[in-house]
Amino acid sequence: MHWGAELWDQFDNIEKHTQWGIDFFEKYTKFVKERLDIEQSYAKQLRNLVKKYGPKRSSKDEEPRFSYCHSFFQVLNELNDYAGQREVVAEEIGHRVYGELVRYTHDLKMERKTHLQEGRKAQQYLDMCWKQMDNSKKKFERECKETEKAQIGYEKLDSDHNATKADVEKAKQQLNLRTHMADDSKNEYAAQLQTFNSEQQKHFQFIMPQIFKNLQDMDERRIVKLSECYRGFAEAERRVVPIINKCLEGMISAAKSVDDRKDSLIVVESFKSGFEPPGDFPFEDFSQNIYRTVSDGSLSANKQEMKGDQKYTTGKSKGKLWLFGKKNKGAISEDFSHLPPEQRRKKLQQRIDELNKEYQKEIDQRDALNKMKDVYERNPQMGDSGSLHPKISETMSNIDRLRYEIQKNEAWIAEVEKTCGRGDRRLSGGAAFERPIETNHHGTPGRESPDGSYTDDPSQEQKAHHRYPEPRRSVEFDDEFEDDEPLPAIGHCKSLYPFDGQNEGTLSMNEGEVLYVIEEDKGDGWTRARKQNGQEGYVPTSYVDITLERNSKGAVTYI
Repeated sequence: MHWGAELWDQFDNIEKHTQWGIDFFEKYTKFVKERLDIEQSYAKQLRNLVKKYGPKRSSKDEEPRFSYCHSFFQVLNELNDYAGQREVVAEEIGHRVYGELVRYTHDLKMERKTHLQEGRKAQQYLDMCWKQMDNSKKKFERECKETEKAQIGYEKLDSDHNATKADVEKAKQQLNLRTHMADDSKNEYAAQLQTFNSEQQKHFQFIMPQIFKNLQDMDERRIVKLSECYRGFAEAERRVVPIINKCLEGMISAAKSVDDRKDSLIVVESFKSGFEPPGDFPFEDFSQNIYRTVSDGSLSANKQEMKGDQKYTTGKSKGKLWLFGKKNKGAISEDFSHLPPEQRRKKLQQRIDELNKEYQKEIDQRDALNKMKDVYERNPQMGDSGSLHPKISETMSNIDRLRYEIQKNEAWIAEVEKTCGRGDRRLSGGAAFERPIETNHHGTPGRESPDGSYTDDPSQEQKAHHRYPEPRRSVEFDDEFEDDEPLPAIGHCKSLYPFDGQNEGTLSMNEGEVLYVIEEDKGDGWTRARKQNGQEGYVPTSYVDITLERNSKGAVTYI
């Protein structure tokens, strides 16, 4: 049903209704904005909550050793993901609902304003036509009344015998003039009336119905848009429901992973001292001093024996009573001797593991420096091998220091194992500490010069055996180009600068040339590459942009 057919005379009410519809549209827009702010605030507060109660990276004392701690942190991770989904909801509402509402509200206001202006303009034009018709009507009425007066005056003079002929003729002319003017006013009034009737019919049958139809279409589109926004509001929630369900399932899985038995064992391993439980206290008979029936010698002997027992008992009790009270918080010693044996062993083992990692890094750095030194000695144009001596000496000093620290801590942990009756426990995480067997890049074992370079001098071998032992390590380097078959490509590289490759073992390349990478940089600044024609050689690593393939066979990474 169209508004124009039924509400042709309700322009003012339609204007009020459309304004009320836009007001409701703006009211819903404000509701969405407040809901959007709530979602964003909720997500932000959840993020802050997770950050507040999450593990601190800087604190090692808060490492989650227990299963319930792990589970709680997993719950926090899932809660953080849940907060992310709330942010997604807020973003969806902001872009697809709130933004659309704001834009559409502006369009509605502009469209309503245009239609109302057209309606008012048509109404004003019709009012103007009515005024013109009414003026012509009133003019015709006045002319008719004047004509009647002129006719009455003429008839009166014409019947008066005393009136002169000139007066009668003048009255007749006046009557004729008024009659002519009345006829003109009548014709004008008839024309204006016809025009007004035509415009009024056009106004109420064509112009206003079209304007009402436009306003009706606008109002119905506003209602449809509200329905779409209601649906979009719900769809924004529905899209994240599967991921939210996964977050909740993750929280349930974290709750199921709590193991009370395992946590109890962790408590035992964390606080077990390794001491034996204290023995029974002997009975001290103080009544012997009361009875005088025995001899003084016997009494004296008994007193001396009793004092000796008391001394032993007291000393023994002093050595064990601290297990049930507060320990003396003295200065922390380097060997952790202030701790109970079991805790001391764990601390020492932890320190040994850290020292072994540092030691391994120094060994890798030493091997890389030695290889770089060999390359510089064979190709002096690439660099001065003497500039590497300070760094090699520093690395060797660090290696000796770490060897000594590892040996010292191993001795302390062996002492603890012996004290606890666990001499069969293997050291260093289950691996026995052995004298190292080192190989240089030529395959000659155990010949290392004091500065870290390799030598074939047997006199240096004797010096090498006087060094502190180090963890077992085997270092191997490839010969330059003695492979029986070509190495597989592990990636490709693009030349950034031209390189002439005049030295032996190097490969020349042009700027922008693409080569195959067959061996990564081992720390000496050179990468082994192959051209399209099969020619192989070393190129400066800084001269190329390297891209390695992920699951390539034969790829070896050197630290």
